[in-house]
Amino acid sequence: MRRHALASIIAVSTLFISSVVAADFNADEQRMIEWIDAHAENAIELLAETVNIGSGTMNHDGVREVGRVMRRELDGLGLDTEWIEMPPEVNRAGHLIGRKDGQGKKFLLIGHLDTVFEADDAFQSFERDGDMARGPGVEDMKAGNVIIVYALKALGEIGVLDNLAIVVAYTGDEEKSGQPLSISRKHLIEAGQWADVALGFESAINYDGKDWATVSRRSSSSWMLEVTGRQAHSSGIFSEDAGAGAIFEAARILHDFYVEVRGEEHLTFNAGTISGGTDVDYDAQQNRGHTFGKTNVIPRRVVVHGGIRTISDEQLERARDKMRVVVARSLPHTSATIEFQDRYPSMSPTDGNRRLMAEYSAINEALGRGPMPALDPSRRGAADISFVAPYADGLAGLGALGDGGHTPNESLDLTSMPLAIKRAAILIYRLSIEH
Repeated sequence: MRRHALASIIAVSTLFISSVVAADFNADEQRMIEWIDAHAENAIELLAETVNIGSGTMNHDGVREVGRVMRRELDGLGLDTEWIEMPPEVNRAGHLIGRKDGQGKKFLLIGHLDTVFEADDAFQSFERDGDMARGPGVEDMKAGNVIIVYALKALGEIGVLDNLAIVVAYTGDEEKSGQPLSISRKHLIEAGQWADVALGFESAINYDGKDWATVSRRSSSSWMLEVTGRQAHSSGIFSEDAGAGAIFEAARILHDFYVEVRGEEHLTFNAGTISGGTDVDYDAQQNRGHTFGKTNVIPRRVVVHGGIRTISDEQLERARDKMRVVVARSLPHTSATIEFQDRYPSMSPTDGNRRLMAEYSAINEALGRGPMPALDPSRRGAADISFVAPYADGLAGLGALGDGGHTPNESLDLTSMPLAIKRAAILIYRLSIEH
């Protein structure tokens, strides 16, 4: 949806909210709604502060600095906070965890401190134009981080926060998770095993005039294809002695992936980088490489680095098996290998997740925005909530409404910030008083 249309929808809905508050919300919920509206600009100020700190995943100092800002906020709410430094071999900054003991349901609230924009990227600052804002991570997901804080502040305003059992987990490497996952996701998984309800605060989705709830997300893993050919003078290419060369073999494999592996619902795969020539030096951590070759030399090596997304472990294994079959075939005097690396698991659409969606949808209707159907998982990427999906009921996409994530056009509709804070605060409140 275009940003101006998005802003218009939210503006109209905001006017309608005032007419339905008395009938659809109890006294505590009305107090939270009023407090959130009164502090909307404070939330935007915190958003601007964090967006103005560059925190690409590999910018460890920047990630730690955003962590210090969010730790200040969680400390102010009375949570016990801890910065979990990653060991050097993981090559990531670390994570911020805030904890508070309480009674009843146990809540895990998930955000992340990093963005896709590294320190050398030109896109580095927060810019506001009326109700719209641009900046690196403004949508994905520094707005969501702020929404967590202000939802908890609203709950504190009515005296409910003191009795809640909460863990807030801000990971520092969601955009490019550190390896091994047994270390980089250890604390998040432990929090998921503790929790009853996990809520992910990446951006909300609105299209076709509807708000959509995220009850499932696809996995995200990577693959690395390495192809070798016989180096020789290019005048002999395709001959019995010289063969096809590494680049033609890589092209053959990628074409066959497209023809033979593509097609299942929710399955997608992407070749993100390709480097080929006589010599290739590729750094998978930085997704960067150097190549050397000549037009009169048959290339000796190709490296292709890609990703794959699936709705289940079974679908992932089917796709991998098909890719292995394609790679095993070879053009003359070439050979190839493919390796896979697990990153993010899938989040399946469970009955527990759908129950959370029903509660969230009712709140959205009470706010004058209509029911929320379940989002097609193909419309979203992977996220940290998937690591805890086997242990706790989960709902994702509790953030604000934005556009252009992962691009220099990343933007956020600032009028959707208080809306998202209200939905989250009321959801946590209602779940906490369920019997």
